[in-house]
Amino acid sequence: MIIAQDKKKTNLAEYILYMWQVEDIIRAYQFNIDKIDENIIKQFNQPEAAQNEIRDWYENLIEMMKIEKVEETGHLQILKNNVNELYDFHVYLLTKGKDSAYNSHYQQALGNITEFREKSKATQENNDIEVCLTALYGILMLKLQGKEISKDTLSAITTFSQMISELTAKYKAFEEENE
Repeated sequence: MIIAQDKKKTNLAEYILYMWQVEDIIRAYQFNIDKIDENIIKQFNQPEAAQNEIRDWYENLIEMMKIEKVEETGHLQILKNNVNELYDFHVYLLTKGKDSAYNSHYQQALGNITEFREKSKATQENNDIEVCLTALYGILMLKLQGKEISKDTLSAITTFSQMISELTAKYKAFEEENE
């Protein structure tokens, strides 16, 4: 919760990736709040009031995941909405924003996005930003598992990372201007 709040304020893409990881953690602990409390929440080493707040946050996520039927796969609607916010801003930058720096990052990543879309069997419903975030999340999971990642894959992921980094920086600046 503490990390999520910080990431949501500073970098929406990192927030989404973090929350996808939280969803997977909840699944790994089989939606058992006592196991999550013992293995995750208590590790934060926070005062009891803060630990209770974090526990409530996890309990709410568990409830939302059950209600939205994403116990095995998929993501919470609120996170899908965040991905769509970034996608809408991506489209804005490419069309109305006429942002040449961002457009350049997108053009560098586009071939890799198309290739990853095909390899991952993503549909047209999965927008380009979701495809990039899914690839970045997959690489994160492979690294956590200590698996080797090919140079070509790392090269492709770098284009996604640069594009998403540019997108989220511009998104944050845009949000701050319009507060």
